[in-house]
Amino acid sequence: MKKDIIIPTVENVFLAAVQEWSDDFMEKVWYIYLINDSDFQLDSVMVVSKAFGTIDGEMKKTSLLRHAFIEVPAVTFKKVEMLEKSVLVLNNEFMVTYFIGNKLYDRKFIFKANSITPDYVEEVPLLFVDGVIVR
Repeated sequence: MKKDIIIPTVENVFLAAVQEWSDDFMEKVWYIYLINDSDFQLDSVMVVSKAFGTIDGEMKKTSLLRHAFIEVPAVTFKKVEMLEKSVLVLNNEFMVTYFIGNKLYDRKFIFKANSITPDYVEEVPLLFVDGVIVR
């Protein structure tokens, strides 16, 4: 029954948006990092991202992007994707799914519309740079 289903809680795994210089674009751009600040290795990691929201009264949404990592060792991070400037005004949603041992974990992380700005930065653990964190 429902009471018998145990859904494990995601702890010490989160996302951060960090602004970095890009030689390709010759300007600073935002990158999303998956931070594993836990004592456990994450296996078979899948990150699915999309953006959605309203621009000028019109509903907009992006296509899904999928990223896979065989493993993310304990107390490390992985660069997931670059965020294009035009999607920063939308809600950016990331569904993160992974295994620890034989248990499946998943969690939805949402960067609210217009929240990825230098106004909301704090120091990102493990990266030791300023970024916008969503836990």
